[in-house]
Amino acid sequence: MSVNIGIVDRCLRLIVGVALVAWALGYIPTVAPSPWGWIGLIPLVTSLFGYCPAYALLGVKTCGRA
Repeated sequence: MSVNIGIVDRCLRLIVGVALVAWALGYIPTVAPSPWGWIGLIPLVTSLFGYCPAYALLGVKTCGRA
């Protein structure tokens, strides 16, 4: 399992993942909590590991490595 996610992609996934989990936990004011926010664990975990299984299946790499 090699890294296939670049730094910009990882940062965006981290931000989106944290925001969605915060939504699930009800930390966003004026927005009702929703169980759909737990889907944010997927981009959060992929950003932490630097590996996306969907990218691997599609042959996509956003990192600068060859």
